[in-house]
Amino acid sequence: MVVMKMKFPFQKRVKLAQGLWFLSWCATVAGAITFTLGCILKTELRRRAEVMDNTDIHVVPNTLMIVGLASLGINYFASKICQDALDAGRFPRWKNFLKPYFAVSCFFTVLMLLAVIMSYAMKGSLESSLKVGLRNGIRFYKDTDTPGRCFQKQNIDRLQMEFQCCGNNDFRDWFEIQWISNRYLDFSSKEVKDRIKSNVDGRYLVDGVPFSCCNPSSPRPCIQYQLTNNTAHYNYDYQTEELNIYLRGCREALVNYYMGLMNTIGAGVLSVFLLQGSVLVSLRFLQTAMDAVAGKENTEIETEGYLLEKSVKDTIMEYLNPVLKFFLLTNQVEEGSPEEAAAPATA
Repeated sequence: MVVMKMKFPFQKRVKLAQGLWFLSWCATVAGAITFTLGCILKTELRRRAEVMDNTDIHVVPNTLMIVGLASLGINYFASKICQDALDAGRFPRWKNFLKPYFAVSCFFTVLMLLAVIMSYAMKGSLESSLKVGLRNGIRFYKDTDTPGRCFQKQNIDRLQMEFQCCGNNDFRDWFEIQWISNRYLDFSSKEVKDRIKSNVDGRYLVDGVPFSCCNPSSPRPCIQYQLTNNTAHYNYDYQTEELNIYLRGCREALVNYYMGLMNTIGAGVLSVFLLQGSVLVSLRFLQTAMDAVAGKENTEIETEGYLLEKSVKDTIMEYLNPVLKFFLLTNQVEEGSPEEAAAPATA
């Protein structure tokens, strides 16, 4: 059953080829933009690699870069096909090339759609990655003398100031870890000894936060230490949460930032996907309309073009059957090889 059959007079075929040539070059530019967006997202993710526990989220920019490059090649060939479609004598040379071309094009176009879906669906993975990464980053904040962690303090401080956040979930995360290095503690001081002895793990814990948590917009000088002690500061009430430090956790700030970035990129790539789909559909109509001209003396006759020669199911199976047969044959060879290897030994 033919799907979406249309009649194409000569002038309509010419206009379709000319319009599709322009559309294919627009899609080529869009492919370059898709690649650029993938590079931008990849760069932004790598900037915060020290506070991410895994690289699963990188599948989104990697996919965008792959489909962006593939789109450049796909649409370049589409423009060449459109040029040759204006000459019935040159178009037949593309006949054997078009079937694999459409298969590859459809694969990368679907991959582009998957990249859009992933850009909206990766929030959970991003949040869990940041949760563990930020927790480790805060825990290693004091290890400025440890190889591999020398810049951890600088990275966390810059992160908190840039995103106006404090801690992982909130500023209280700093109360649960020792973020002041032992080299800066006076162990002869009674206060230091008492704090270390009062902790089971022998850590120096304080109800304070690093300077990078301070909010410069607050009219009051920053209160970093004894945040939960109302008597330690004049006209201060901890319970009102009118603190002059950032109250938002860095995980929330980073998730909002990256999801906003990916959602914006996803919307742009979705537009590119629709443009790419339009190019493939139009090119399919042009191909089938031009195939009817092949071998005819009068190349200006009216022809019919269609989207699919068979039903959608039959068309999919036509492309899948060779792949399935290949894997089936491979499995049979692998299953048969141990028996073939054992045969000489039995004899």
